[in-house]
Amino acid sequence: MRALLIVNPNATSTTSQGRDLLAHALASRLQLEVVQTTHRGHAAELAHRAALEQMTHVIVHGGDGTVNETVNGLLGAPRPEAMRDLPPGRTPLLGVVPGGSANVFARNLGISPDPVAATNQLLELLAAGTTRRIGLGRCDNRWFTFTAGLGVDALVVEAMEAARAAGHPATSGRYLRTTVRTFLKDRRRAPQLTVHLPGAEPVPEVHYAFVSNTNPWTYLEQRPVTTNPGTSFDTGLGVFAALSMGLPTTMRLARQLLTRSGDPRSPRLIRTDDVPTVRITAETPAAFQIDGDFLGRRSEVVFATEPDMLTVAAPAAR
Repeated sequence: MRALLIVNPNATSTTSQGRDLLAHALASRLQLEVVQTTHRGHAAELAHRAALEQMTHVIVHGGDGTVNETVNGLLGAPRPEAMRDLPPGRTPLLGVVPGGSANVFARNLGISPDPVAATNQLLELLAAGTTRRIGLGRCDNRWFTFTAGLGVDALVVEAMEAARAAGHPATSGRYLRTTVRTFLKDRRRAPQLTVHLPGAEPVPEVHYAFVSNTNPWTYLEQRPVTTNPGTSFDTGLGVFAALSMGLPTTMRLARQLLTRSGDPRSPRLIRTDDVPTVRITAETPAAFQIDGDFLGRRSEVVFATEPDMLTVAAPAAR
């Protein structure tokens, strides 16, 4: 069985020792090729080649951005006439060993956030042949694995990317400080978004909107942040859109988001946990992110769900 190990050497929690351990362990079971990424989009290029060469496995050691690139490389750009470049069964099995700061996709699959523990877990999954089929979200001619959004979350991602480019590590504390600072700055702006849900009247004057493919939405160190508790890899999309950035509403929602059994609700919140599609428009181009990567600004984005798109090495659904 031929396999490709894609390593992002610049990911937050990757180390040379961890990379060597993972490569050595996988090489004992698979005919392994190891490639380190050198530029943005490189993981997509490598994954696409692996799919065309009919490799059986693609393993990613990196953060959520590297995973997203890999998934897009494996499946190709989503197109209405053909949602995948390769038929089911021809796409390599995807395995993930977390190497980033949040690792939301892997953790939502039940993969340990610790790279060494995740390596052992992956070996056990491969030995047992334990796999899972999952659905994906799509928007802006790309797949997303766990979240996409317009507004304040994308502004936070933009700020964090700038901080990392300046040499600052992407720690949970830096994320929290950046989120608070960005929120306080952005709350002064008039709401620009309108949310269009199937079978419902458009809802204008929305400040920000998250669209989720699974739950939790993200993690604050070990604590899950829950926006849409009824959303999973096996359901439609979750929508979480705020009609207010006032401090009372925001503080109430923040407490609900951080509750382990959270079920966020507010008269100033649009929330639905299982829709096939949602369209979001903006009066002026709004900041836009997919799986923690800032992608610029958009005036309109259509989000949709595609079930049963990808086979991953993961425990059974919880």
